[in-house]
Amino acid sequence: MRSSRSATPRSPRPSLAPRRAAVGALLAGSLVALTACSTTTAAGDDAPADGDEPLVVGVFLPGSTSDTGFMESAYLGYQRLEEELGDEVELSFVEEVAAADYEQTLVRFASTSDLVISVGGQTDADLRKVAPQFPDVTFVEIGGPADAEPLENLAYYDPQQAEAEYLSGAVAALSSDTGKVGFIGGVELPAIVNASVAFANGAEAAVPGTEVVTPQFLGDFNDPAKAKQAAAANFGVGVDVVGQIVNLGKQGIEQAAKDAGASMVGGPIPGECTDGGPYVGYVRTDIGTAVEHAVHSVLDGTWEAAQVPFGLTSDLGGTEFVLCTDDPATVAALDEITESVATGAVETY
Repeated sequence: MRSSRSATPRSPRPSLAPRRAAVGALLAGSLVALTACSTTTAAGDDAPADGDEPLVVGVFLPGSTSDTGFMESAYLGYQRLEEELGDEVELSFVEEVAAADYEQTLVRFASTSDLVISVGGQTDADLRKVAPQFPDVTFVEIGGPADAEPLENLAYYDPQQAEAEYLSGAVAALSSDTGKVGFIGGVELPAIVNASVAFANGAEAAVPGTEVVTPQFLGDFNDPAKAKQAAAANFGVGVDVVGQIVNLGKQGIEQAAKDAGASMVGGPIPGECTDGGPYVGYVRTDIGTAVEHAVHSVLDGTWEAAQVPFGLTSDLGGTEFVLCTDDPATVAALDEITESVATGAVETY
């Protein structure tokens, strides 16, 4: 939990009540049909102790908060903020939103919030359309294009998934008996494609000559059937360890690995390492760290419209690898490779 913030009192924010009232009637009818699950938490009944209005924060999670993936990791950060900040913030989130409703959902949050946090690069086009319409609202996108140009009120937070997947590829290669590994991604976004390249580079760095089959992109992070089919195809051509960036789709990969007696890399939320289980390890990419940083940076006045990196090469952290073996050679190799990434000695993609 991030708890270090400036001790300097914040200047009171102007009341947002008039703006919220003006848009409330407009949005009330149109949002009833939104096919998402929304929860609002007012963290206290009394006004904040310093006399300010609470910072109103809307967190947009297009996927499921129980996906054991990117969205759930972000939601864990949301929950930590609820516990930590008390009545300094008024938090709400929406989950499981259809792509056709992204823009409407973002407008809803922007009309009633001081800060809107959008999780996932798949929301980028809609976010860049909505943000200029609300110049007084601060926006943060987590996982968007690393080369995107920030807007005056829109920052990009990059978890640098490629760093984590470089480690994933290394562990896959170190764990492989066939010398053949594969990678399965969800939507073919730039960050996911870069991560697939980093996976291959990590495998080569750990075990030169490792064969990495052509990565497969499912077009969906949350389709176990598609993921299972893709994994089975990998295992069918001799792959024995698969890396991945999918969310609910991991269920399908796990089943295919069990059926084939093969292995996989888990994450971004580490699970259990069990004897005879399919996992050789877990990437831990803590998206919640970025959610927390966004809120704290607005509260303490340090927010910037910039590309903000997280991960091994950033002092903001958020990345590590959890091995499911205590084999000394594997542990030593992973430590060396992790150090090479953290120090910038290697380019991951």
